[in-house]
Amino acid sequence: MSEIDYEKLAEIELQKDEAEDAQSNQEKTFIPPPLEDPELNINHPYYDVARHGIIQLAGDDNSGRKVITFNCCRMPPSHQLNHTRLLEYLKYTLDQYVENDYTVVYFHYGLKSLNKPSLKWLQTAYKEFDRKYKKNLKALYVVHPTNFIKILWNIFKPLISHKFGKKVTYLNYLSDLKEHLKYDQLNIPQEVIRHDENLRGKQKGKLPPVVKIPPPRPPLPTQQFGVSLQYIKDKNKGELIPPVLKQTVSYLKRKDVESSLRVTRCKQIVQGLPEHNYVVLKYLICFLHMISQESIYNRMTGSNLACVFGLNLIWPSKGTASLSALVPLNLFTELLIDFYSNIFNSRTVPGEILP
Repeated sequence: MSEIDYEKLAEIELQKDEAEDAQSNQEKTFIPPPLEDPELNINHPYYDVARHGIIQLAGDDNSGRKVITFNCCRMPPSHQLNHTRLLEYLKYTLDQYVENDYTVVYFHYGLKSLNKPSLKWLQTAYKEFDRKYKKNLKALYVVHPTNFIKILWNIFKPLISHKFGKKVTYLNYLSDLKEHLKYDQLNIPQEVIRHDENLRGKQKGKLPPVVKIPPPRPPLPTQQFGVSLQYIKDKNKGELIPPVLKQTVSYLKRKDVESSLRVTRCKQIVQGLPEHNYVVLKYLICFLHMISQESIYNRMTGSNLACVFGLNLIWPSKGTASLSALVPLNLFTELLIDFYSNIFNSRTVPGEILP
């Protein structure tokens, strides 16, 4: 089917959802959502969108990750909401949490022809969320999915990576959230709760739906995960060591060699310092090395300490250090701290004192 056909089909399914809601004595006419946060300041940069309570921070999930909820039932009619501003506000909210792992819960109930964004807007929204948003998104829970959602999935499938698709989980009932989130922290709209109760009422007395499990696919000739060692051996001309393991070890061995060469070069530079400079540097680096050994408690690793002290230890004879010099300076200082014993073990100065 073409994208246009899918779009028409999605609209039909959305109208069916609305008809079913009407038959279930759900509210047929749209009621603007109440202001959820009475503390929301009118000077908020996105007050026009935030006041509806569409997007909210809702505590943590069971792994301690921040949870962001998106409530479709809070969306006013499209002519009353600037969807471009909605997208900007969603990014504004996520920007506060995307540096760490986070979870999104999408409550689908309440999306109607009257308030739904356009397909073009949805495509733009997905493209706007680049790697920094997708990388740390660990789970996207879609609550109360309908055929409309499944059709949208088919429309967007060419754009959605397999890795991102694995993060999406469909939940038919609110109680399913309890397996993944701290349910009591969620501020679930009453409309969604009533809809959930309606669905459960309809389900009583019915047999659970049959879940069709597709037959397992045969492994690929080059597959190295999820297959036996014997399979890998047979597909790699009798090699006992899997190629991925051999290549990884080979790569790491090269990087150990590179690190050893860097340490040797650092040692040569330090050994060439005048005696007084050498003693002062050794005294300080010895102390920083001691601090780094307790990084599990103080969070001050060799890398963190190098960022603080690197530029203060080394500077050019004329002028100031350029920005391009910061990375090698910090790397040099980090090597001094991490490999203190190796770098400073071959030169002793009479009367020197260590911390």
